[in-house]
Order: sequence, then structure tokens, then C-alpha cells
Amino acid sequence: MSGYRYILNKVTWAVLTILFVIVLNFFLFRILPGDPARAGIRDPRLTQEAIQAIRVRFGLDKPVINCFQNLNPIKLGDCAVNPLQTQFFIYIGNLLRGELGVSYHSNRPVVDLLGERLWNTVLLVGAGQLLSIIIGIFLGVLAAWKLRTGVDYTALVSSLVAWSLPTFWLGIILLFIGSRYFELPIGGKITAGAKFATTWEQWLDVGRHLVLPTLTFTIIFVGEYMLIMRSTMVDILSEDFILTAKAKGLSAFKILRDHALRNSMLPMVTIIALNLGFTVAGAIQIETVFSWPGLGQTIFESVGRRDYPMLQGAFLVIAVSVIFANLVADLLYSYLDPRVRAG
Repeated sequence: MSGYRYILNKVTWAVLTILFVIVLNFFLFRILPGDPARAGIRDPRLTQEAIQAIRVRFGLDKPVINCFQNLNPIKLGDCAVNPLQTQFFIYIGNLLRGELGVSYHSNRPVVDLLGERLWNTVLLVGAGQLLSIIIGIFLGVLAAWKLRTGVDYTALVSSLVAWSLPTFWLGIILLFIGSRYFELPIGGKITAGAKFATTWEQWLDVGRHLVLPTLTFTIIFVGEYMLIMRSTMVDILSEDFILTAKAKGLSAFKILRDHALRNSMLPMVTIIALNLGFTVAGAIQIETVFSWPGLGQTIFESVGRRDYPMLQGAFLVIAVSVIFANLVADLLYSYLDPRVRAG
């Protein structure tokens, strides 16, 4: 298969997958029990007239889709309704214009809210992933080179323990230790009510709030990267071309850098790309424990509020991120190993 045909095939499947996700994303949240008009605004004093006005305001008085309105818990409308005036086609039309609707809870555009929260998630995920990748690859290479020694056993056991730790439990433990012994903030992104003389001081404050969630994120993922890197490196170091490099008198550093590391990075590229896609979700547990205002905490809050537009927007961002990460992983893998593209 030629390179252009391979790329076109992968991109086509990615686009088709996104279209399927868009349709699934719409119906997924409308089968949830409860009334979004009442759940979005938690006020027991709401009258039926007020609730009906909220439904009209957000288009909840329309059927979900023509002749399938029984999917709608409110069950209004009938099959005679113009299909273009149903919730589904209004949703598709808004999506084509780059609109994700208005949040039922905050009455703000979903795009604006997701933009704010997504940046916070990228900040957390980027810092955590970068540290875990660097440390994981280093420990994996070191453990493989020192195979069946104390260094290997220590790195292996430590990584297994780190990978198996429950995320929320580790977050709570680090939160207690960090706040108790190092006086680090216990939650949020910035100190409430603080006034900063310079932007640098503000970023330092954000950095202090970022320490504990980033450390939790790094510990959880460094174990996975270390184990995969060690396993791949052990296989590569047993190949004949490594033995030939040793026979030539090359230094250990040159053997690792020029021969072993480059070939060992193939599976690492795949797992890193996939993890980057999934972790755009914001590591919901970490963000909830540390009250980090990211995409994960937004999803957690929106589920309880039946905030359909926020959930639809957040899950669409996550799905597109995962699909895009898969596409990037496929293309990078085919670039690094032409045998994949030829197959």
C-alpha cells in the first residue's frame, strides 16, 4: 500500500468514526433518567410554569427526533413535527456552525466554558505526561541494561506498585502529606482572593497548586511507561545487531542511543499517543480530589446537573482527542516502521 493511500485510508476511518460519535453523543445523554430542566436549576420553589419556560428556552419542549420522541423523558411533540425542528437536527445544525449550545446550569456558551477548562486540563496533563515519559523511559532503559540486578528489581517492583495504586487514594495521601509537611495548597488553581503584583507571581502561585496533582499524575503513569520500555528494551538487547555493536567495541551509551533506544521507541510512540488522547479527559479522579478546574471536574459536575450541552461538548472533545491520537499513532508508527505501511 502506497504512503498516500495508507494516510487517506486512516483519515477516512477517523472521519467516519467522528460522525458516528456525534450521533451517539447526542442520544447517550437523553436516555438518562430525570428532568434536565429541574436538575439544571436546583430550586425547589420552581413552579410548573417556570419549568416549562426553561424547557422552551433550551429547546427541551421539542421532540428528540421525529417519530422517536419517546427517547425524550419529557415526551412532548408528535410525529407531525418538522424533522428540522427536532432536537437532533437543531444539534447537528449548531454543530456545523461551531456551536455546542448553552449550558443549562451557568447559561453560558459551552464553547467558552470548555475553552477555559480545557486549557487547565492541558496544563495538568502536559506537565504530568512530560515528567512520566522522561522518567519512565529512563528507568526502563536503565532496568533493561542492568537486567537481573538490584537496579532492575527495584525499578520493576516500584513501577508495579505505582501502576497498581488507586488514583484517588494516591491523590488523597499526597494531598495530606503535601499540605501537612510542605504547606502546599490543597485544591484549586489559584489562591482565592490573592492579589499579585506581577504575572510571574501569579504563575508561581499556579505552579504551587499544580505540584500535587502533577505528582499524582506522574506516579500513576511512570510505572506504565517504565514497564513497557523495559520489556521492549530487553527484547531489543537480545538481538544479533546489538551483539555485533558490542563486538565492534562501541560504548554502552552509543549502543543504547543509536541502536537499542531507536528501535525500542516504536511501541512507546503508540502508547504515549493513545494516553495523550485519553488523558485529555482530565483524569477525572485527580481533578476531583484536588478541585482542579479542568475538563474532568466539569464532567463530574455536569452529570449530576443533567447538563446535556456541557456533557455533549465535553465528551465530543474527548472522543475527537482519542480518535486524533489514534490517527497520529498510526501515522507515526508507519513512518518509523515502513513494514506497517507495506502490510
